[in-house]
Amino acid sequence: MRHVTVAGKLWYCVSQFFKTLLNFVTMRRLLSKLINRALLTEPFAPVMDIGAGVHTNACRRLIVGLGNPGMNGSRHSVGMAVLEALAARLRLADSWHGDRHVSGEVIVSDIQDTQIVLLRPRLLMNINGVSVAKAAVKYSIKPEHILLVHDDLDKALGKLAMKQGGSARGHNGVRSCVECLQTDVMPRLRVGIGRPSGKALVDRHVLGRFSQEEQNILCRVLEQSVDILLSQLTDEDVQSPLLPPGGRPAFQTGKQRVCSISPAKDTTCQSQ
Repeated sequence: MRHVTVAGKLWYCVSQFFKTLLNFVTMRRLLSKLINRALLTEPFAPVMDIGAGVHTNACRRLIVGLGNPGMNGSRHSVGMAVLEALAARLRLADSWHGDRHVSGEVIVSDIQDTQIVLLRPRLLMNINGVSVAKAAVKYSIKPEHILLVHDDLDKALGKLAMKQGGSARGHNGVRSCVECLQTDVMPRLRVGIGRPSGKALVDRHVLGRFSQEEQNILCRVLEQSVDILLSQLTDEDVQSPLLPPGGRPAFQTGKQRVCSISPAKDTTCQSQ
């Protein structure tokens, strides 16, 4: 009888712990959603800003490196590192400039017949979507023409994958973009950072910096990431064959065809 009582108390403590943890996660998500809505004074609607200074007849793409400002070297901000590498490849590394209207840093340039806007949000990861939505409005860019670059815990460092829309898969930055843009059609380049080993906390892992050994792999990852982005931007077939015209509403589910690329340049495609 005593064993039953002890087991019952242990189960109660464990259940209370997880209940508290779930409440904390729920409250954090709710808080992020409220901040997203508060910072976006108007619902997202892509309207051209006359003062944007971009060509009205150009095909535009917005490429966003998700991350935390001031933490460019962390695993969670690897999306920003990819954009920095892209800007360097295009010889635009010195062209970043702050834009308070979009709460971020931007570069506007042309690649062949495509006009690109590179964006590094100056907001925390959980509310990156506010910056993305503001930039989309200013430059009159549809959500399906916004490419998000972000870290992915479920892929090992050295693995990359293109995902054509779909759920945020637990990524707070992507979730913020989905909420602010009111759709989940945005294609994403997912950059693997791997999960922590042993009992290491996930938060400490994603906010930490890459080790020296990881840096060697990261150099090749950044190079391949830029190759993938450039291939996406210079593709004449703008509308992805995986995405129906007009995209799809937020939170709709469905299989996505994903291509994973490793630094050794082996490519595999599978449905997820």
